Formats: sequence, C-alpha cells, structure tokens
Amino acid sequence: MRDFRDAKAMAKAMRDMLAARKIEITHSEALEIVARQFGADTWNILSARIEAKPAERGIAFEQAVPIVRIFDVAKAHEFYLGFLGFSVDWEHRYGENFPLYTQVSRGGLRLHLSEHAGDATPGGNMVVYMKGIRAFQKELIDKDYRYMKPGLEDEGSRLEVTVTDPFQNRIRFMEVKD
Repeated sequence: MRDFRDAKAMAKAMRDMLAARKIEITHSEALEIVARQFGADTWNILSARIEAKPAERGIAFEQAVPIVRIFDVAKAHEFYLGFLGFSVDWEHRYGENFPLYTQVSRGGLRLHLSEHAGDATPGGNMVVYMKGIRAFQKELIDKDYRYMKPGLEDEGSRLEVTVTDPFQNRIRFMEVKD
C-alpha cells in the first residue's frame, strides 16, 4: 500500500493514466493534486514531510557511547586523561573496593571505561570520526608519551591516527578528506 512517501510515483502514474486518455497536466499540477489527497495544502508542505528526517517522525538515535574494558585506573587515567586529553565526567562504584565505571569525554566524544568483568572485552577496536586530525596528532606527539608516538596515516580518502590503550583497546581517529 502506498503512503505519502510515494507521492512522486503517484503523480507520475496519474499523469501517465491521464495522458493515455489524452488529458495533459504538468508534473507540478500532478504533485499539487497528490499533496491535497494527503491533506497537505501544497506540494511544498508535503515535500517537507517526505524529506523529514526519522527524528522528525519520532525516531532519534543519539551518540553511541562505547564501553572500554580497563584493568588499572591509574594507567587508564594516564592514557585517557593525560595522553588523549579527556576529562572525567562522573565515576561510579557500588561501594568501597568495588570496580570503577566512569565516563570520560573530550569535545563531543564520550567513552565509558569499566573495570567490571563482562562489560566489554579487552582488545576492542573503535572508529572515531573527527575534524582537526593533524592538530590532534601534533598534540599527541608533543606530549611525548613514553608508550606511544602515533603517526598520521594518509589512507587516500581519509587521514587516520591510531592509538592503543594499555589494555589493548584500539581507537582509530579518522578525518574524511574533502
């Protein structure tokens, strides 16, 4: 069954049927007729409804937040806060001497770091799209982190900087070339 998203196809079918009966109307006229059939005053109003993003139809996805398995809070802080420049947003423990679950962020990127077994598997891999990758790579090199000196790789359509945390989780920062 067709709905308002099929309006252009419906307008074309109507024009073809009318043309077979020797009745000529413009494509614009056909679109206006179909728009009124769906309760819109004009084609422009219906067209905006057709092109609406899913969020405008009640479905919205927010940023995914990867969970990264860690085993040592001090090493995680050295890497994520000291080297990558993240900040701690919040920390949670169920009680004294319990594993840490925390959120760190930088700019629009958020990560959850967890000491809890079962939250994530060490050795994970994630891709982070970004802008300003050259400045970011220079910033990392300038920190002179003893365990890593990431390069800037030109992969043709994108630039990449790959880092690996102390728990073998890999982050591939990518910037798509314009």
